Amino acid sequence: MEYAFARVVHVLAIVLWIGGVAMVTLVLLPAVRRFKDPAERVAFFERVESRFAAQSRITTLLAALSGFYMLHVSGWQRLAVPQFWWIHAMILVWLIFTLMLFVLEPLFLHRWFLRRAERAPESTFRLVQWLHWFLLGISLLTVAAAVAGSHGWFWF
Repeated sequence: MEYAFARVVHVLAIVLWIGGVAMVTLVLLPAVRRFKDPAERVAFFERVESRFAAQSRITTLLAALSGFYMLHVSGWQRLAVPQFWWIHAMILVWLIFTLMLFVLEPLFLHRWFLRRAERAPESTFRLVQWLHWFLLGISLLTVAAAVAGSHGWFWF
């Protein structure tokens, strides 16, 4: 019963987290890049992104707690079995986002973005959009691999 609850929490956390990344990448950033005034563009993006960052911190934490619980229950030895490579991918994607959300963004990325956006708004938003596309791409590949792998399709 606890394992099933952990899986439900895990899937809901991933849906909200990666779904939010998709929303920012596919909808928010293209819309914001169309703003004429660079200052308005930065201000709007900051307001929306800060709310999403708070939600992402919660969902990545829930994904970690539920994911590591399920790994503990099913056995840490799975990490040594090649057919469970997708678990490594999930941990890697989680680690990238966790470092971004809890370490890099608060320490310097936020200030770096604001300074760079003042100097070069177009190239800054292009870079931010490219990074979001990269993060969304690896996230979706990982979700696909995890769903396939957890249902018996191991690819090798």
